[in-house]
Amino acid sequence: MTRRTAAALAAALLATGVTPLFLTTPASAAVAKHYDDFNGDGHRDLAYGGYNGVGQAGGTVTVVYGTASGLDTAHPQAIHQDTAGIPGTDEEDDQFGASLASADLNKDGYADLVVGNPTEHVGSQRYRGSVTIVWGSASGLSGGTDVAPRTGAQSQFGSDLATGDFTGDGSPDLAVVGGGETWLYRGGFTKSGSTGTVSEIDKEGAGWYSYGLAVGKVNGDGKTDLVILGEQFVNNQPVQRAWFLKGASGGLTSGASKTVTATNAAIGDFDKDGYGDIAFGRPDSTDGKGSVLVWRGTSSGPSGSTTYNQASSGVSGSPEQDDNFGYAVSAGDVNGDGYADLAVGVPHEDVSGKEDQGGCTCSTAAPAACRACAPPGSRRPSPGPRTPTSPSATPCDCAT
Repeated sequence: MTRRTAAALAAALLATGVTPLFLTTPASAAVAKHYDDFNGDGHRDLAYGGYNGVGQAGGTVTVVYGTASGLDTAHPQAIHQDTAGIPGTDEEDDQFGASLASADLNKDGYADLVVGNPTEHVGSQRYRGSVTIVWGSASGLSGGTDVAPRTGAQSQFGSDLATGDFTGDGSPDLAVVGGGETWLYRGGFTKSGSTGTVSEIDKEGAGWYSYGLAVGKVNGDGKTDLVILGEQFVNNQPVQRAWFLKGASGGLTSGASKTVTATNAAIGDFDKDGYGDIAFGRPDSTDGKGSVLVWRGTSSGPSGSTTYNQASSGVSGSPEQDDNFGYAVSAGDVNGDGYADLAVGVPHEDVSGKEDQGGCTCSTAAPAACRACAPPGSRRPSPGPRTPTSPSATPCDCAT
């Protein structure tokens, strides 16, 4: 799972001053007030990956710093493997920035950025992958330290990343996908490369293969929980499933699993009942029309689910083959009413006769708050009827 597309949805949410939840705030306290305030000025910052660096073939992460008046788009910072202090070398096969996460990993009051490069060649190991922590400071992000992969993780290490205080001890932890497994690095972290204990998260003997992560507070106990997207062999056939793991003082503990074909996920309390709900993006379902499945949070973990698509009551647009509704999902409280809202990417939506123009559908109680999804000159949101996703939600459509 890549976060490049999800970053565009997060940018839309940040532009309204709200919290995108695909990089969930650690549960109890990293020292930094915000998990994405890289320079400690009290304003949230935005980082996104892509091949957008001039002369950089292996990927660039762009950082846009927040200010009292919003994102400072006039002064972006580019970080790549040819940046001074960043380990490695920019190479054509690299994917530096394919996955991103952030938290104040060394608890110095500045959020740090974690960057995955799953196709990095290291010595004679082709596509071993790398994970780099770029450190926050009063002047912003600078300098980096690689996270050492364990034996068994040395294949596409950094395919996906997630941070959260899974143990509730006040130190952010880091989850990494590598070698088809998920690895939990306990905090704290230091610039010299040391971490807390490292453990492999696997379904022993079940033929489990991890490819994606989502974090949030599902059961309401204050600790961050983890959802792993993966494949499990059932009757010698690969079946895509989601695996819920509950945060606990001793580490993550195994919970419910659900068969669901999904490429990405986000967690938010859509019905404001105190429990995080898990939204799965399913862009390839029904001949590429796409859908989103919401697995409801409860005090004992996720239970019960509902599927939404562009034919659902209150959801904008109409389902068409290869629209890919659900290609990216991101959650945040767009209008400040206490309900998490869901932004859903529809990259191949046809709009006003323009083929594959794309767009995003936002479920929110205030359609005007969704306008950040749409650039100047694009179609503005229009209100629709309420949807069961949130008791107070009114969807709107933002074509990009």
